[in-house]
Amino acid sequence: MQKPSLRPDRPYFSSGPCAKRPGWDLSALSSALLGRSHRAKDGKARIHEVVQLSRQLLNLPQDYHIGIMPASDTGAFEAAMWTLLGPRPVDIFAWESFSDGWVTDAVKQLKLKDTHVYQAPYGQLPDLTKANPDHDIVFCWNGTTSGVVVPNADWIADDRAGLTLCDATSAVFAYDMPWDKIDVLTYSWQKVLGGEAQHGVLILSPRAVARLESYTPAWPLPKLFRLTKKGKLNEGIFAAETINTPSMLCVEDVLDALKWAHAIGGAPAMVARSKESLGHLASWVAQTPWVDFLAEDPAIRSHTSVCLKLTDPVFLSKDEPAQRAFIKAMVDLLEKEGVALDINAYRDAPPGLRIWCGATVEPNDVKALLPWITWAFETAKASA
Repeated sequence: MQKPSLRPDRPYFSSGPCAKRPGWDLSALSSALLGRSHRAKDGKARIHEVVQLSRQLLNLPQDYHIGIMPASDTGAFEAAMWTLLGPRPVDIFAWESFSDGWVTDAVKQLKLKDTHVYQAPYGQLPDLTKANPDHDIVFCWNGTTSGVVVPNADWIADDRAGLTLCDATSAVFAYDMPWDKIDVLTYSWQKVLGGEAQHGVLILSPRAVARLESYTPAWPLPKLFRLTKKGKLNEGIFAAETINTPSMLCVEDVLDALKWAHAIGGAPAMVARSKESLGHLASWVAQTPWVDFLAEDPAIRSHTSVCLKLTDPVFLSKDEPAQRAFIKAMVDLLEKEGVALDINAYRDAPPGLRIWCGATVEPNDVKALLPWITWAFETAKASA
């Protein structure tokens, strides 16, 4: 097969860190407060602007708190688990690598005694109706490594007694978040916003704050996880006074991303861009006999971290190491041509491809990529 003539303008389809916003270059960081204290008036003002723009774009209720945490989404979510879980039984829903990690934290690290784990294989969801309104609930909105997303929040009770803890790092800004169903939500700048890594965001509802102020965990808390001060919420964390030193270069970068998002029409425009990219992929998959979505049910198919599996009989006849070698050959061909970078499936996921379709990716670049994937498949198959 001849190489396609049209190339993506930007070959960045990594699922994290993700593509920068269209038109980004280093000049976007020219106003960064380098060499300045993040606790100075100007530093606080910058961080406060990030928080306020994020609140606006997310349509976050005014009584919800939003703060910046260290260690990316992982740090933010672990801070929530370590400080909030314990007084009630816990239901954990897991269907891919990162949600499996929250199971490990709850069962092996925190050793919560009354934990109920509901798991499903890659490409599927566990039975969400098992959620008990008297229990705390831990789940990912979007499984980054499986391409599976919860279809809605109808399974979460309005009159629940427990808290909902939601890892939404590859969903927030790409899906409408039903805040009345969410008590704790975390994400990182490096996903849908295309920001730089290492900074997480923690959002708390009034119910979550009430739990923090009424419950003291039995285990020691590292300083980076301490969200209260003298028995009350440490308001400073949620008022531009971060627990540890943030990178003002990263602050400037995410501020640029947030301003871009606002300029194109806010969260609705970001969601639309992501869905358009998925639409291109869906049309191609429907016409391509040797590939399918890992999430076969369209109702639970992510439009950010899109995961694909190969269904070609020759490919399926291979053992897993040979399948991974075949995928690597495809990925290497695409990288060598400069048309797609970092689209191999996550290391713990089944052999396949993962294409990020968040808002910072141009839908036309996704469309231009697809003939190249066909070329890489046929080239690798001919060489196998």
